[in-house]
Amino acid sequence: MPGVINMDELTDVDKAKMERDQKKIEVKLERWLTSKCCTEFMEAVQAGVEEDTLVKGIAEDKNPFKELKGGCVVC
Repeated sequence: MPGVINMDELTDVDKAKMERDQKKIEVKLERWLTSKCCTEFMEAVQAGVEEDTLVKGIAEDKNPFKELKGGCVVC
């Protein structure tokens, strides 16, 4: 995996080559109609709604963020 690239240190030619390489990757991606993607996404969400904690919520006994009784103690 390549390291972090500081764009300020690159020449204009290097930046253009990076952009070209990225475009070559993007042009190979399969594109879908938004209407098809939205339909499939909604079906996937509705299929998993019973297990989805964002919809169902977190059980009180399993909630790691619940308020503790007795308040906060600073040592």
